[in-house]
Amino acid sequence: MPVQPASNFKRSSGSVRRWAFALLWGASLALALSLAPAHAEDADKSLLKAPVSPVPPLFTEEAIGTAKAALDGIVERAMTRTGLPGAAVGIVYKDKVIYAKGFGLRELGKSGKIDPGTVFLLASVSKPIASTIVAKLAGDGTVKWNDTAKSYNSAFALNDPYVTENATIADLMSHRSGLRTGSGDLLEDLGFDRTYILSHLDQQPLDPFRSTYHYSNFGYTAGGIAAAVAAGETWENLADEALFKPAGMTTASYRHADYLAHDDRAHIHARLPDGTWAAKYDRNADAEAPAGGASASLNDMLRFTRLQLGGGTLDGKEIVKAEALAAPHEPQMIPGPPRSPAARAGFYGFGWNVSYDDEGRVRIGHSGAFNLGAATNVTFMPGEDLGIVVLTNGRPIGVAEAIGAAFLDVAQNGRETVDWVGFLGAVFEQMDAGEAPEVDYTDVPASPKPAQDLAAYAGRYGNSYYGPLDVAADGGKLSMSMGPQGAPTTFALTHFDGDTFSFETIGENANGLAGAIFTLGEDGRAMKVVLDYYDRTGLGTFVRE
Repeated sequence: MPVQPASNFKRSSGSVRRWAFALLWGASLALALSLAPAHAEDADKSLLKAPVSPVPPLFTEEAIGTAKAALDGIVERAMTRTGLPGAAVGIVYKDKVIYAKGFGLRELGKSGKIDPGTVFLLASVSKPIASTIVAKLAGDGTVKWNDTAKSYNSAFALNDPYVTENATIADLMSHRSGLRTGSGDLLEDLGFDRTYILSHLDQQPLDPFRSTYHYSNFGYTAGGIAAAVAAGETWENLADEALFKPAGMTTASYRHADYLAHDDRAHIHARLPDGTWAAKYDRNADAEAPAGGASASLNDMLRFTRLQLGGGTLDGKEIVKAEALAAPHEPQMIPGPPRSPAARAGFYGFGWNVSYDDEGRVRIGHSGAFNLGAATNVTFMPGEDLGIVVLTNGRPIGVAEAIGAAFLDVAQNGRETVDWVGFLGAVFEQMDAGEAPEVDYTDVPASPKPAQDLAAYAGRYGNSYYGPLDVAADGGKLSMSMGPQGAPTTFALTHFDGDTFSFETIGENANGLAGAIFTLGEDGRAMKVVLDYYDRTGLGTFVRE
């Protein structure tokens, strides 16, 4: 599940009013200069001097020390309260790592403890890493942010000829291409590879180009892949050569196999209905590597954070040109209006959320979330030369964001003023509730209409987006198979009512039972079937071949 980073929910969200005021103030200043008298002695001495906006005081070293001292307790209380299996947390301040610690276990039921060298799946924190890699190419002159994806990757196509020809790397990496959230994600859950998914995005409907924001993993991936093609590299090799090796990020990779090769790795954990946790799944995000496929240790992510705060320079070595790295940190798109007149909107850069706290300090960050069992967050404040990294090996319930928010709260106020775990936990619960299926297939009718003879449903059904669907009747049971050729997934079909059957959804986006709704032809055989779970954008109808 692509999760919006906590900056969209916290008090420290970005402010449209501040942004608008900044534009107004800039225009007013330019007008004032153009009308200023040629000589100072000509000025009316009764006029007030130009107003100066108050500059918020920097966090003192004492304040940072107080927040650092509170961090052990913040993390431990959050883990005790939620049962979260493990976490790794680090702080960068004035280009130094002042805190780096592991908590809990790499895998429940086993003895391995998490330390700063433990490798985690990063989920969507992969996005700011990817934009840093593209910034490296931009600084070297290999690409420009406003180059079109099509100019480098001839295979790139979306569901509109104009958008196909004009969508830029910037459009794709700021989520303004018009692709809707989740486009391509269900193909990934079925096991399709990157090439297949990107080559089928042109069937997904588009919302208005450059005027709508939709958080799209595979739109973002398409932007990263276009840059990699321009560099003449695979994305994975480009990441190694452009960033990971020069920055000394020795555990970082966009290859899932590299993550699995580490003995010291954090296994992902799902949260069970009774509130306990279990390491039930693996999550291979190679298909969406630029958007969600990275893995790294806390130590490496602290180096990455130092690089961001250092304007592209790390340990005295320029990795990315400062001017090129600035673009991802700047507002590129407004995700949406404030939720209330008293609230603030946030901004999206290239792979970063850009927001402002109550004192106008800029905060840049991003969260990552795998429903199958990982949640991460990176937040930094350039004006304070301060950053915090939180990596966890449990599904997203707001803890990663809450730890970062609590640390900054203590730095600001000397104590926690908000129950961040409770507040953000409730936000994530609301997001989960919003993902519930529209039809409750667990509520079987008391007197369901009977099904046809199961042979009436059996056969092969075609679909240009998902590929063929094979429905089989065997031993009085019905099943269906779909997915990549040679490695399909088989789903058991359970009768629900009449010609409707239910099946259990799978993968990162699974949300329980879904429906397979058959329509019979005049010959008494099913002529088509709609899978409502896969029909979110109208692509879930399979027609008998």
